[in-house]
Amino acid sequence: MMRQILMLLMLLLCLQPAYASVVSGAIYNSELELQKDVKLEINTEPRQAFISKDGHYSFNVPKGEYTLNALYFESNEAVMEADEELSVVDDGQYTLDIILFDVLEQGAVEDIDIGLSGLEEQDNMPLYLAAGFLAVLAIAVVLALRFVKKKTKEAQTAVESHLAGGPDESLQKIVAIIKAEGGRTTQLEIRKHFPLSEAKVSLMIAELEDKKIIRKIKKGRGNIIILNS
Repeated sequence: MMRQILMLLMLLLCLQPAYASVVSGAIYNSELELQKDVKLEINTEPRQAFISKDGHYSFNVPKGEYTLNALYFESNEAVMEADEELSVVDDGQYTLDIILFDVLEQGAVEDIDIGLSGLEEQDNMPLYLAAGFLAVLAIAVVLALRFVKKKTKEAQTAVESHLAGGPDESLQKIVAIIKAEGGRTTQLEIRKHFPLSEAKVSLMIAELEDKKIIRKIKKGRGNIIILNS
């Protein structure tokens, strides 16, 4: 009898889910539009990968440090990508939205033919002119790379700022949505107008409630939001 009980306990332990955390979110392009048909990979053990057909994704992961890679292809060539570092420290739900940016040509600098051997073969060109030409070319390449990196960083900062939005602007937008619905709507309906997670929208609604601008009524699994007169 005792042996049967131990075997039953071991079976129940084996049936427990190995991954108790869920990482999910939306995938956007640089225009802040949902990007479909994106290939995603996360370096769990074993590695997980799938194609997002609707611009959303979800992975079950254990605790640990991971890199989430997203790639968008056109004509079998990667044209947009993103890499996100993720730390899962506890079981639960994690929301991570991804923004894709254009793929930089990694081999562009390597493909530049500086023609060193050709310069050496030209007897009419002094050695110091060849060295000067190479120095100017190297400086030009470095400046070009810095310019591209700076523009990419500025674009990413602008996109993230636009996604997040100012607190007052976002709150005013929620109030405008409620007014457009006749002074009464649902939290689910408000979420449709924001590319944010449910938790972030709930925090904004709670802030409006604290300011006595709205009141919230629990109905079933959802919330009815009413604008105070």
